[in-house]
Amino acid sequence: MLIESFQNEKIKNVTKLLTDNRFRKKSKVFVVEGQQENERAMQYDFEPLEFFICENIFKGTLPNGRIHYVSEKVYEKIAYRGSSEGIIGIYNAKETPLSSFVPKENSTVIIVEGVEKPGNLGAILRSCEAFGIDALIVAEGKTDFYNPNVIRSSVGCLFGMEVYQAENEETLEFLQKNSFNIYTTLMDESAEDLYKRDFTQRSAVLFGTEHSGLSDFWIGKGKNTLIPMAGSIDSLNLSNAVAITCYESLKQKKG
Repeated sequence: MLIESFQNEKIKNVTKLLTDNRFRKKSKVFVVEGQQENERAMQYDFEPLEFFICENIFKGTLPNGRIHYVSEKVYEKIAYRGSSEGIIGIYNAKETPLSSFVPKENSTVIIVEGVEKPGNLGAILRSCEAFGIDALIVAEGKTDFYNPNVIRSSVGCLFGMEVYQAENEETLEFLQKNSFNIYTTLMDESAEDLYKRDFTQRSAVLFGTEHSGLSDFWIGKGKNTLIPMAGSIDSLNLSNAVAITCYESLKQKKG
């Protein structure tokens, strides 16, 4: 049966999952839009509940699972972005505690404290996945991993990453228990160049928000580290700073 009405309860539910963070968290399900993103979600064992497909747009292989066909007008209503290949999936969310993460001897972990912008979080996930970061921890998080903008800007990289949310205290306890070298990014004169840090050992690099940086909680909790720059500006966009750090970690490990 073709769904052609905006008033269909399933269509209302998809729209609410996209726009209402509280409803999405309470429901413990989330929306994945686009062919590549859905393929990655299934590749990494996220459980699909159902799919909404517009046959006039979708050109890929039909996924296994419950499929609802929708008209182009209905698809445009529930599509979060423009061209997304005519497929939207609904999946069960995963909730994994930080304590379940088992780091390797040379694991590099990126920690972002208080990140608010879903687009920034998605871009950070993309860099972490691309450069082989072992885990991303969001401390004191203000946006959830399953926000549509996170999935969109990460191009589905979220699904192949070890990702965790934790409070500052839990994060610090985990790092200390597992003997991580902790590198903070506070703006002060005690900082040492990123390129002088040793990423061949367990390392955790902490970043704060672009507006206010790391909170006072992290003062004195690690070795302060900054990216050296030749220009007159004294800071970088958060996602750019994370990308440079991720690449440095990979470069050192490759020798």
